[in-house]
Amino acid sequence: MLKIQKVVVGLSGGVDSAVATLLLKNKGYDVQAVFMQNWDIADETGVCKANEEYKDAAQVCDKLNVPLHHVNFVKQYWNDVF
Repeated sequence: MLKIQKVVVGLSGGVDSAVATLLLKNKGYDVQAVFMQNWDIADETGVCKANEEYKDAAQVCDKLNVPLHHVNFVKQYWNDVF
């Protein structure tokens, strides 16, 4: 049986993905996190939440000693989703 030892988790900066990262880490997995930025403009309140969400994700990773990779899919999101 193949034993998975390395895991990549999508980390949004929210509670669910942070807890998933913690649980995987506690189970002994070699965890790396990816923050996918799909948005880069201000919302209806005039604030762009992407930077704040990335900071939250980075804090989680710092606390858990998990590498965080930031990938920017803004162009693909606008071109392929909208």
